[in-house]
This record gives sequence, structure tokens and C-alpha cells, in this order.
Amino acid sequence: MGTLLIKNAKNIITMDEERTRYPGGSLYAVDQQIVAIGRDLPCETADTVIDATGKIVYPGLINTHHHLYQNLTRNIPFVQKTELFDWLVTLYDIWRHLRPEDIYVSAMVGLGELLKSGCTTAADHFYCFPNGVSGELIDEEIRAAGELGIRFFPTRGSMSLGRSKGGLPPDEVCQSEETILRDSRRLIERYHDAGRFAMLRVGVAPCSPFSITADLLRESASLARSYGVRMHTHLAETKDEDDFCREKLGMRPLQFMEENGWVGPDVWYAHGIYFDDGEIGRLSRHGCGVAHCPCSNMKMGSGVMPIVKMLQAGVKVGLGVDGSASNDGSNMLQEVRTALLLHNLMHGTTAIGAEDCLRVATRGSVRVLGWEDDIGSLEVGKAADLFLIDSRQLAYAGALHDEATLPVLTGLSQNVDMTIVGGKVVVKEGRLVGIDEEKVAVAAQAASNRLLNEAALRTKIDYGRMRSENRYPNF
Repeated sequence: MGTLLIKNAKNIITMDEERTRYPGGSLYAVDQQIVAIGRDLPCETADTVIDATGKIVYPGLINTHHHLYQNLTRNIPFVQKTELFDWLVTLYDIWRHLRPEDIYVSAMVGLGELLKSGCTTAADHFYCFPNGVSGELIDEEIRAAGELGIRFFPTRGSMSLGRSKGGLPPDEVCQSEETILRDSRRLIERYHDAGRFAMLRVGVAPCSPFSITADLLRESASLARSYGVRMHTHLAETKDEDDFCREKLGMRPLQFMEENGWVGPDVWYAHGIYFDDGEIGRLSRHGCGVAHCPCSNMKMGSGVMPIVKMLQAGVKVGLGVDGSASNDGSNMLQEVRTALLLHNLMHGTTAIGAEDCLRVATRGSVRVLGWEDDIGSLEVGKAADLFLIDSRQLAYAGALHDEATLPVLTGLSQNVDMTIVGGKVVVKEGRLVGIDEEKVAVAAQAASNRLLNEAALRTKIDYGRMRSENRYPNF
């Protein structure tokens, strides 16, 4: 077992129940677990000793919703002026050309960005499995997470309702329900770790009401609960989704979930923008969680999640960056700041504060993921998952009046100084440890170029020309 000592911190922001802070504090961990925290610790030596003079320590941020494969399709001009359904229809024709090596490098990019922005645990929703390509694509994300050292929660997504059956996605990226359930079992049995301080947990995640059948929902719920794993899906993200459910299913999205066994404390939804007051009450009673993705929702013009009403009703709310094709980045600190600014605008400056938003991204997120015993705050008995910022940098000058809100309100032009996961340093001086970042970036751009070129050969849209001319088709 290794030991870690962080000493002489300018402050330690714990995010525990009392929001305790330790100015001048230290933290000592054995293996992954914090065994002492506070001032004047008796510990003087450790395998890894970090002099945190001038630095502030925070609990690691937790990302509850992502689509890592989308890092290869961000900042594409001709999908910038579209709403969700048209955006998806266009991108499906690119994603159908994904290969296993693309999934790996894209995960390296997205998870690396998360680590550099103070995120120590990331959930991912992978649901795009092109015909003729290896079905073991989530394995490539898991490989990347292991190399980077991030705590990872991949969810096995799925689409079974293709266009030929009245769904939104092309048949080429859908799978049979038998294939979906078989691979879900494989992933859970091979990778899921329910133990303390696990580095890898697995969930089950049919994509959305417009890409799956009721049968798949029920079977997925039964499978997940037989293994004791959590369940995740998109819900109430857009008006188009609501209209689809009313027209095709004769009910609103949440009712569709309720009638097919997809509610309970083991379920969390992404987005949750179009829940009405009655549905918010039902979410609370069911114990469901919701991943709030403010940057993505704003970019896509989807709407604003009613976070204040949800928190007041006792709904579990966490933070997510969503896919990089609808966010164009994987920066958790930026997501916290955006949540604050968005809800200040929508609800007034007294509704939710910067420290409240940081709390949503830590304690709120772990409640959504069901990981409260291990992570989400800096306390004795919990994992040494944390990040440090150096308060002596120019970006923080004139701002050192409240350390808890400092990284939410200032310094967003740079990476965190250090990120530690399970007592192991994975980001140092703003760089990923043991990873050639430039090599990863070059490989990812090459994969992105190939994807668009492949799509250009097989669709009516000239992607290369559209990109070079910065033009937008009318959808």
C-alpha cells in the first residue's frame, strides 16, 4: 500500500456535510483512503509528499453524463445551426464509420480533458454500435480510462428502434435486442466492481425514447437489477422528444419510463429539462437522479433544466458535460461556472450560489451515481480523489476572498495544477502524467478527418466542401 501526504495547504475545501474548511491544513491517505485530515497532523513522511503551500485542495469533481466518442466530431460547422433531432440525423451518418481505435483515442482526449479540469470520476453513455464493427467498443474506453487513472463508470447504451421501425437513428447504428442484452451481460460480468474504492463500475443505458422499444426498456431493467447495477438514459431533453412520445407512444416521456420499470433510486436521467411540477414530485418520490448538462443544453437551444425546483423537491441532481459534439469540450470547472451563470440569469442571483453549484458537481453527482460512501467529499474514510489549484497565479489575483468559490468564478483559462485519484497523482503541473498529450491530439485529429472523409463518400452531403467553405445546409 502506498501513502500520500499533502501538507501546508492554503486551504482544504472538504464539501462534507458541514462544508468544513481547513486553512493551513494537511491530508494523509493510505492506499486510496483518507485516514487523517485537518491541521497539525502527526504524519511527517509518506511515499508521496506534496508541499501544498499556496495551493487550495478540493474534492474531485464527478461527471454524470458524457458521450466520449463524440470528441472526434466537435466544432463541425454544418451542424452548428441545428436542433437536436436534425443534429443527430446528420451526425449518425458520421458516427456509423467509427472503429475501435477511434473509440480509444477519443476516450483518451475526453477523459484527459476531464482530469485536467479537476474531474476524478466520469460516467459515460456509449450507445452507437455501427454494423460490421466490433461490438466490444466500450472495452476501448475502459482501456483508456485505465491508462489515464480516472475512476470510470461506463454505461452500456443501446439503440434498437431504427428508421425502418419508426425511430430516429439509421438502422446501420442499431442492434438487435438479443445482441444488446448479451453484450450488457458480458460487460457487467467482466468489468463491474461493486466493492469499496472501485475504479470501474458498469451500468445499463438504452439511449432514449425515440431510439428504443418498450420491450428493450423492460428487459434492460430486469437485467440491470438482476446484477445490482444502475440504469441510465436520456429523458425530457427537448420539445421534439416530448412530441414524439405523445404522438408515437400516447404519453409523456416520464410516464413511458414509469410504465416500463425505469424509475427508482437506481435510475438516473440525462437533461430533464421538460419535467413539469407534478413530474418533479414523482421523480423525488421514485428516488431518481438527473444529470444537469448546462453547456450542451444552451448550445443546442434545448432549454433550461428547472434545477431550483428539483433541489427544493429533494430530487438528486448531479452535473454532466454531455457529449463533446454538443459541448465541444470536457471541462468540468467550466460546466460548474456555466450552471451558476445560467441559473443566475433564469432564477436570480439569490437562487443558487457558486459553492452550491460546486456541491452539485461533487456531493450531488455521487448521489446520482450511488457512490456516496467512497467519493464526493474529503473526509476520513473516503477516497483521496481531489484536485489542487495554485492560488499564486495571475488569474486568481484580487480574488482570494473565498477559496470555496474561487475555481468556479475565476481562473477558467487554465488547467488545475494537480489532480489525484485514489491517492495517485494523474495530473501534475497541468499536464497528464505519463501521457504524450500531443501524440494523442494528433491521432485524434487524424481519426476525425477520416470519419468525415468516410461519411463524404457515402452520403449526399459533401462534408469536406462544407467544412472548407464554412457553410450550413438547411435542415
